[in-house]
Amino acid sequence: MSSTQARTGFVAHELYMWHNTGNYAGPMPYGNPVQPDIHAENPETKRRFRNLLEVAGLTPRLHHIAPREATEAEILRFHTAEYLRKLKALSADNGGDAGPFTPMGRGSYDIALLSAGGVLAALEAIMEGRVDNAYALVRPPGHHALADMGMGFCLLGNAAIAGYHALEHYGLERIAFVDWDVHHGNGTQSAFYGDPRALTISVHQDNCFPPDSGHLHERGSGEGEGFNINVPLPPGSGVGAYQAAWERVVIPALDAFKPQLIVVPSGFDAGAYDPLGRMQMHSDGYRSLTRQLMDAARRHCGGRLLLCHEGGYNTWTVPFFGLAVLETLSSIQTGTVDPFLEMHAALGGQDLQPHQSEAIARAQELLAGLS
Repeated sequence: MSSTQARTGFVAHELYMWHNTGNYAGPMPYGNPVQPDIHAENPETKRRFRNLLEVAGLTPRLHHIAPREATEAEILRFHTAEYLRKLKALSADNGGDAGPFTPMGRGSYDIALLSAGGVLAALEAIMEGRVDNAYALVRPPGHHALADMGMGFCLLGNAAIAGYHALEHYGLERIAFVDWDVHHGNGTQSAFYGDPRALTISVHQDNCFPPDSGHLHERGSGEGEGFNINVPLPPGSGVGAYQAAWERVVIPALDAFKPQLIVVPSGFDAGAYDPLGRMQMHSDGYRSLTRQLMDAARRHCGGRLLLCHEGGYNTWTVPFFGLAVLETLSSIQTGTVDPFLEMHAALGGQDLQPHQSEAIARAQELLAGLS
């Protein structure tokens, strides 16, 4: 155990695994000629992530935070009352579609309240000094959800709801989001698009999901103009490109904005071999990105760093990405070796490529909006 071990909070609950997305063909509805299969957003990656923490011996060394249900008042800071009525009705019946690519089952609304509330409980533990940082392993995910519609497997905007709680309940003046999911964090972006209190950064695969979303020109509106930064990376980007994006865009943006809290919508679908992404991140890459965010959090907000789980669909590799992040957050090394790391690190194109550097340079120009 390191002498500099952090008090890292951890939220998980079996009910998160009971959110039923049904039989699909990956992300697509099944039906002739598409044979039924399991939905891409199913419990297995999250269960295996939680299980690896236990097998590695890290679980008892984390500070366990019990989730609570988010209240309707907390949810309504972002979502519309009409949308909540729709979710309640679907949840009370046999489920249905909350929006594009967003199936839900019986009881999913209550689980979504517990998911949003798990992120709120982690935030509260950070803000009240009970932990230094926290990871909320919640489900269903949230960063695509819009105020009036679910999207991309997401029912409630977990990160956005936590952000509003930080601003409205705790009175923070500046918060920042750094979304490293392979898909654009469009829901979180929409929540704060006109709000200068929030810096929203999304580093994602260019034009992956949602379609035609996450472009450089989406910079915020009104008083919030300049406080939304998208970094669309070319497909095939590896650790070199992500490191460059952090060094040239993400960290300078945080240093200019000086947030009092950093929230990371943490999807691991930018990892190599993910079925819903085409990027090449690996566990050591996630360690480095986490370490840099921790350093920024220490400089500006007393170490307040909150991660909430989003995507990641490779059941073999996601647990090792998650373990790498939790080991970094807690400064506890379990000695568990990622058996996929050597193979991932050897993939062609892991170093920063010229066309990737050019894409990052274009995003780098957006930093002028923060000055």
